[in-house]
Amino acid sequence: MASPQAEEYLAKARKYREKLRAAGDPIPASAAEFRKADQFMDLLTGEPTSVTFEVGTVGDIPGQWVIPNDVDRSSVLLYLHGGGYVMGSSDTHRKMVGHLANAIGIQAFVADYRLAPEHPYPAAVRDAVAVFRGLLADGIRPNRIVVGGDSAGGGLTIAMLLSLRDDGRPLPAAAMLLSPWTDLALTGESLESREQTDVTVTAAGARKMAEYYLGSAKVRAPLASPLYADLRGMPPTRIQVGADEILLDDSVRIAEKLKNSRVDVTIEVFPEMQHVFQFGAGTLPEADDAIARLGEFARRHLGV
Repeated sequence: MASPQAEEYLAKARKYREKLRAAGDPIPASAAEFRKADQFMDLLTGEPTSVTFEVGTVGDIPGQWVIPNDVDRSSVLLYLHGGGYVMGSSDTHRKMVGHLANAIGIQAFVADYRLAPEHPYPAAVRDAVAVFRGLLADGIRPNRIVVGGDSAGGGLTIAMLLSLRDDGRPLPAAAMLLSPWTDLALTGESLESREQTDVTVTAAGARKMAEYYLGSAKVRAPLASPLYADLRGMPPTRIQVGADEILLDDSVRIAEKLKNSRVDVTIEVFPEMQHVFQFGAGTLPEADDAIARLGEFARRHLGV
């Protein structure tokens, strides 16, 4: 059974859905309208304690450093925000990442990769790779880096890893995927079975975002839809997903494919939870529990 605080979180999430609907029926009419609604997401998260935010660049890609007090600066969480490749930013995600950085005990960089439709696929993948390579150029060892992302940022995290692997580049210590969007073809059964329980994401909205992002690319291109990629050689991976979200099958299927590719992967399905419910960190017990689990996973693979 979900916590009493979950109802309050759901009410806030419904307001976000209402803002999306207000921007266009059934979906926002433009990327700009999507982005206006997305400004509300920051309000779902409690303020993290003992964290400093600093604007910066890594590999010529802008973003924000999230720095807990008194941490070892030799380790980094590279975080790729969600938002359907169309919206989201380091501003919308920095508080949630602050909770995650505290749980791990390391600094984090939230990258502001280029967004569609102004910059369609593969711009975001190239930017993510540039940030990872920038960390290496700055002297951070690959085994001192953990990568992570939510929703589209989760799919982008896998795409970045695939690109690094295919180029013969070193990979990070581990990857964390929060409700990753891995199938832009939208073939998962949960798109229909969870339609009535998901209060934040709609299939129509996801289709529009996929259209913006893909441009002329094929919907099953491996670096756009990692579900269709060869996943061999990926680092240890932890996946978290809400049982009530329409993208549940994106997580379940990518976890199964990672396992079949002999990757060390664990998936956690949280009952009665929504898409990227970790946004509730600081106010929602289930989110705090999930963040703590991710922290333990990352620390174990970093050896901190």
